[in-house]
Amino acid sequence: MQLKTTILINCPDQSGIISAVTGFIHSKGGNIVYLDQHVDKEASVFFMRLESEFNGNSEFAASLKDDFTKQLAIPYQMEWSLHLGVEKPRMAIFVSKYNHCLYDLLSRFHSGELNVEIPFILSNHADLKYIGGQFNIPFYHIPVNKGAKDKAEEQQLQLLKEHHTDFIVLARYMQIVTSTIINEFPNKIINIHHSFLPAFAGARPYHAAFERGVKIIGATSHYVTEELDAGPIIEQDTCTVSHSHKVHDFVEKGRDLEKIVLARAVQLHVHRKTMVYNNKTVIFS
Repeated sequence: MQLKTTILINCPDQSGIISAVTGFIHSKGGNIVYLDQHVDKEASVFFMRLESEFNGNSEFAASLKDDFTKQLAIPYQMEWSLHLGVEKPRMAIFVSKYNHCLYDLLSRFHSGELNVEIPFILSNHADLKYIGGQFNIPFYHIPVNKGAKDKAEEQQLQLLKEHHTDFIVLARYMQIVTSTIINEFPNKIINIHHSFLPAFAGARPYHAAFERGVKIIGATSHYVTEELDAGPIIEQDTCTVSHSHKVHDFVEKGRDLEKIVLARAVQLHVHRKTMVYNNKTVIFS
């Protein structure tokens, strides 16, 4: 059977890495179909993303990992991961009351554009439960009451583990996610922020942008860290506005951007095209 693999690597920059990796793939009978690499000159760190095809099965994949570790990862001090093409990551969606990002993600999933499994939707409100029914996806309502956030997050974490969740998307989930969840899913929680970070951060960015008289507005998708809205940025986009636009125009344009930017970020993560280093991302084409 044909086995498709994606390998992600980062390690101290040194000569011969590309030759060693490609030589290893060739020695295992693999065909390289994609290779991209980047060197952070200031940090002297090497990054690579490589897609290959082999004739093999799951046992071959296991031996491939073992041999790669011994022959390359240890000598070159690599942090690396290997992902099989047959794997569909399991994506949980957290949402509050806004439905535009949720609908967009579910529509892409339903059409086959988003190659994931969605084990459940979770919300701190019950308002969007009907959407789960429309797409036949379980919907869990876990309220976040004042003074009882810890209890809510313990319930969330239990659900995430029970459903073997690989990563989480915050599709306008209007609650701060704490270290209880973040530490279990490092660089695996994707948020959409309703402004072009770092400018106009906060609860009413479109109003602030309107009052400032800006000529562009934007949206930012990033991985969640304990520092609020300061995690590694995955994707951003902007659109132009003018003096003729009102606040509601800003909101409408902003929501369109939020859907697009979040979907792009999710796709990059699903296709293993993001690597996080020093609170920044390397995004491969």
